[in-house]
Amino acid sequence: MSELQLSLLGIGVAVVLAIYIYNWLQQRKYRRKFSAAFKHGHEDALYRPAVKVQADELLVEKVEEAVPISISPNESQHKYAVDAMCALLDMETDFIAVISPKNPMSADALTLLWQQRFDWGKSIQVCGLNAASGEWEDVIVDSPVAYTSFKLALQLANRAGAVSEVKLMDFRKLARTIAAQLHADMVLPDVAEATARAIELDNSCAAVDLIIGLNLLPSDEHKLSGKDVSRVAEHYGLVLQADGAFHLVDEHGHTLFSLCNENNTPFQPQALDQFHVTGLTLLLDVPRVEHPSLCFDQMVVLAQQLANELRATIVDARHMALSEGSITLIRERIAAVEADMGARNIVAGSAQARRLFS
Repeated sequence: MSELQLSLLGIGVAVVLAIYIYNWLQQRKYRRKFSAAFKHGHEDALYRPAVKVQADELLVEKVEEAVPISISPNESQHKYAVDAMCALLDMETDFIAVISPKNPMSADALTLLWQQRFDWGKSIQVCGLNAASGEWEDVIVDSPVAYTSFKLALQLANRAGAVSEVKLMDFRKLARTIAAQLHADMVLPDVAEATARAIELDNSCAAVDLIIGLNLLPSDEHKLSGKDVSRVAEHYGLVLQADGAFHLVDEHGHTLFSLCNENNTPFQPQALDQFHVTGLTLLLDVPRVEHPSLCFDQMVVLAQQLANELRATIVDARHMALSEGSITLIRERIAAVEADMGARNIVAGSAQARRLFS
């Protein structure tokens, strides 16, 4: 390699390192700035004792659909997450078929399942009892690890509703076929009982499935571009993700709030200059965040900061300025849902909650 090539290589490495350090410092700055903004007390006018308001001022609605946010954790976090997922499997939330071959086998033994794993409309979790460690762990396609037993779990319900009896019967039939091919022992739940549990679970989750939205309406003389929104959102630590919304995430990579176009048109990174916004909505997915009441307090602060930066007003679904009473009633409603979830043995923001409300 010539001296010129070596010089160019050294310059390239230095530039990449400089960019990495700059991005790290920027991210650290945003997190500090955002955390500091959340530390001020509730002396703001929005938190003073409120007069009674009409219930229809509440910006609370039943969630019909949600797009799950995909995060890429580091290797150690991934190992913890998948093993923890196996611990979450339960007859109350999953239809679990247990297959125990005569001899330890690898993931190749489940070829039929891998071929159909996206056909059920619900999450499929496969866990294996590691022959070496004696621990249950997540099983992935082509894993060379030997397992003495497998759990094939079909989730009973999510935001799309309860799994149907037909799907459960088909899944049970598939488990039987796999067990027969392997000449394995198996334990299969009763389909009718699982169907009833699925309906009960779906009803239970539907009762607490809420999303809170605070709308930001720019003044008539102030038109917002996608670039304006992106600049301000990133200033407060929100990052544009694949679903076309800006997300603020916690230290685990889970979304705390999302900022989207009021008409649901996704933001596109390559067209922010040509994108014009008539209104924004800051969203809090109540079942999927830890301590949702406290998160709502932070959300109100963030909404005020965004409104100030964008010269906008915080309004309700009818584009009327949001009253102090509405803020108080929303928070009370969130607190009631949080308590109701606890009573149903579903902790808001837990891994189990994120499974069920996906």
